[in-house]
Amino acid sequence: MQIHIGNLIRKELRKQGKTNQWLAVQIHVHPRTINKIFLKDVIDTHQLALICKALNTDFFKVFSESLH
Repeated sequence: MQIHIGNLIRKELRKQGKTNQWLAVQIHVHPRTINKIFLKDVIDTHQLALICKALNTDFFKVFSESLH
């Protein structure tokens, strides 16, 4: 199963009604970086952990569940 993490992050951010700017502040990156994250199908685990914390969402679980 192919998981596009950037799409999942974008969908969750929109679902929560939060902006790219908000997420950028939370994870300490430039706002343009958020758009680049949305395009990624792979992501650094440290950066993903920061995003999980900011959005209170366990994106790692998506990967774990795909193993079964």
